[in-house]
Amino acid sequence: MDILTISGSDKLADALRGDLITPADQLYDEARKVWNGDIDRRPPLIARCADAADVATAVTFAAERGLPIAVRGGGHSVAGQALCDDGVVLDLSMMRAVRVEPHRRLAQVQGGALWRDVDRATQAHRLGVTGGIVSETGVGGLTLGGGIGHLMRRCGLTADNLVEADLVTADGRCITVDASADPELLWGLRGGGGNFGAVVRFGFRLHDVGPTVLAGMIIYPLADALSVLPQYRDLIADAPDALGTILNLRLCPPVAAIPERLHGTPIVAINMCWSGDIEEGHAYVRPLRNFGRPMLDTVAPMQYVDLQQMVDGTSRPGKHYYWRSVDFERLTDQVIGTIVEHASRITSPLSAVPVYHLGGAVGRVPDEDSAFGSRHAGHNINMFGAWEPDRDDRDRHVAWVRDFSEAMAPHSVGQYVNFLSDEGSDGVRAAYGHRWRRLVALKRRVDPLNLFRYNYNIDPGREDEGDA
Repeated sequence: MDILTISGSDKLADALRGDLITPADQLYDEARKVWNGDIDRRPPLIARCADAADVATAVTFAAERGLPIAVRGGGHSVAGQALCDDGVVLDLSMMRAVRVEPHRRLAQVQGGALWRDVDRATQAHRLGVTGGIVSETGVGGLTLGGGIGHLMRRCGLTADNLVEADLVTADGRCITVDASADPELLWGLRGGGGNFGAVVRFGFRLHDVGPTVLAGMIIYPLADALSVLPQYRDLIADAPDALGTILNLRLCPPVAAIPERLHGTPIVAINMCWSGDIEEGHAYVRPLRNFGRPMLDTVAPMQYVDLQQMVDGTSRPGKHYYWRSVDFERLTDQVIGTIVEHASRITSPLSAVPVYHLGGAVGRVPDEDSAFGSRHAGHNINMFGAWEPDRDDRDRHVAWVRDFSEAMAPHSVGQYVNFLSDEGSDGVRAAYGHRWRRLVALKRRVDPLNLFRYNYNIDPGREDEGDA
């Protein structure tokens, strides 16, 4: 869509405290970049909003012209949902303030904040909430899709800790949502994605966290994975909530925490965080360090904020990404065999296979409290394909991800919506399962024209909503 076909854009520019960026601006190409370099979209209008009033102004402008809306927080969605080719982008990157109310154990977080902003502010009070494992992840996208991270087994998902929010709805109103003011909409925001408006403020319940946790990585050769993973499975079967672990099968990345001699080596890493008593943690995790002969063991007391940035170097903006995911119940011998077989065929030194241990507090939240669809899975696996932007072998990397996903499909009990890629509307519907009908009803109430459609979209016009 050409900017010249959108009437009144000059008046929109005058009405914003922030900036309106168009293809004619020098800043345009930088403003339309997102984390996934594989996404190349050219939005006609990017409204870089300074505050909630700017967001409401831009939404009203789009609604009056029937233009779809994309919301950009951190821009970290692999599917590129922060951009559109035919509508208005609400860029919230100027809205990153975090205010902590320690006596109420609440964090008030603006919609464009990144997780490093939240961690820095909350840790000043020895408080925290489950956040992304990459510090540049946007708060908005992670929260609205669920939010898995190091603390989830003790503190619940990010979405489970969302107690209030301010959002601008499709009719341009700025409303506050909490357990007493539209609890149904709060339910939808807890996992239903960005379908219901642009959230300009998140209110999070906080927990005692850090500032020191017992954390790090234990790295074994990938050749030992068929021995290491069954032992890992047995140890975590009755793990305390304080222990969060993420397996990662990949070629060892060239990051500062790992000796150069290991770079490029096929590995299985156990990334762990013990957020309880440190001495108790040392005793509990000792077996993790003795499943064989580790190539590297960095587990030690560290600052929680340092843990939250530990793998930032493995997920850099501008690389090209494609992924799929599967929720499954247990690391059975068959599942382990499938994971190791496909991880051994990895096609890029940038690709990875993180396997998240769920359960704990995640599994104890009642279904009716949130729209999150992966509540009772034991694990989630993310087949994460990544490659350099100047390479022309995209098809090979994508094929590896899809083949891996198909091999895991017989073990699937669901999908984590934030890890969807190009599965389309059927994939979104499957991820939400029996929650789909309720989500469609909510979408029809707050965004019947589907202006907020650049997300894991719940289409209010789908005729089969009652079949879910």
